[in-house]
Amino acid sequence: MIDTIRPGQVYRSCDPRGGPRIRIRNYTPGQTHALVVDAATGKRFRQILVTRLHVSPTTRDGRQRRTGYVLEAGQ
Repeated sequence: MIDTIRPGQVYRSCDPRGGPRIRIRNYTPGQTHALVVDAATGKRFRQILVTRLHVSPTTRDGRQRRTGYVLEAGQ
């Protein structure tokens, strides 16, 4: 859900090959993009579509997501 995006949250890649963890640096509700950084280093600023950020690692039909980023547990 887009309503749950807040600065400081950490997301992990849904790609089965892995990928970098990202941290939300800045997000204004209603915007289409969020500013993110590498969670480990705090570098590599970039924008990402908020539609690529997910709360659940599974889709509506129960399959594992293969694209985008999922919110890490406890966030």
